[in-house]
Amino acid sequence: MTIAVCPGSFDPMTLGHLDVVRRARSMFDEVVVGVAHNAGKSALLTVEERLELARSAVGDAGLDGVRVAHVPGLLVEFCREIGAHAVVKGLRGGADFDAEVPMALMNRHLAGVETVFVIGDPGLAHVASSLVKDVARHGGDVDDLVPPGVGDVVRAALARTT
Repeated sequence: MTIAVCPGSFDPMTLGHLDVVRRARSMFDEVVVGVAHNAGKSALLTVEERLELARSAVGDAGLDGVRVAHVPGLLVEFCREIGAHAVVKGLRGGADFDAEVPMALMNRHLAGVETVFVIGDPGLAHVASSLVKDVARHGGDVDDLVPPGVGDVVRAALARTT
């Protein structure tokens, strides 16, 4: 059985993330959506909220063979623990590739884990978690950019921060 991890902070999960998970599932027997902490970012949503939203999105999308788990530390250690053979990352454009290649090389160096890059749906290339939060922060509608229920949780989290 081949297992792949689709890692990310998923703060919040978007339709673009779900698209990459769907594509990964077509290539691997099992896909684990790995909800991780990104030290370079300040999260709006708690880990528990991000896990719950990801589980709901995967369930609502009917994605069999996909589960959601917390990545508590190094991604490569998580991959070793669950027996994952690959990491799957979505690319929207060249800037994503430039940012992802050093991480892919480090993961290979540390643990021999290969990274598979998946080109996302061009119709979702403008969708990023940071943009979703920014639009919502300014009162814009984000519900067509995220799985059902995510927009409500983002708005509630933003209300807590003001």
